[in-house]
Amino acid sequence: SPTKQARGLVSVLIVFVWLGGNQVSPLRPICDLRVLEHFIREAQDSEVIMRGCRGGCGAMKSYFVPLTSVDFAFWEHIDVHEQAVEVQTGLSLLVQALSTAMKAVSNSRLASALDNNISNIHSLSQILHSLDLQVYTQSQEVSSLPELLQVQSSFLRGKVRLLLSAAPACQRQNS
Repeated sequence: SPTKQARGLVSVLIVFVWLGGNQVSPLRPICDLRVLEHFIREAQDSEVIMRGCRGGCGAMKSYFVPLTSVDFAFWEHIDVHEQAVEVQTGLSLLVQALSTAMKAVSNSRLASALDNNISNIHSLSQILHSLDLQVYTQSQEVSSLPELLQVQSSFLRGKVRLLLSAAPACQRQNS
């Protein structure tokens, strides 16, 4: 929705300001992996909030999420656009799962963290779109919100980081 997209863009801008604005390239800010690191820390914070949640933490149910394991030999031999398809689809699966989970959560701290995670994932999708990396990924089923949050952190630390590290626009900037 336009409101979530606006929140996502605001999140990215806040991260840029938080990082000290002038240290981040205005053309390709995501090439500075500190932005992704910030999103990863927030995803991990959600896991901590979930572990401490005592009420209104959502119903135990299953969610479809992307596989987080990386076959490095295979990954290095596929085209960056194929990698982008997998990452974009994985991000989409995470948004769907987090949105479903959020509907069952009444704990305000956890709901706020989930909403923030959704916003961050939308921001990452927009950033990938701006890098002209466009969307098949393998998925798995997890049986709880804690597992979903763990997959989110792992996916950001793994496949998303690998893709952004190898993005052609980032390679040009770093040379």
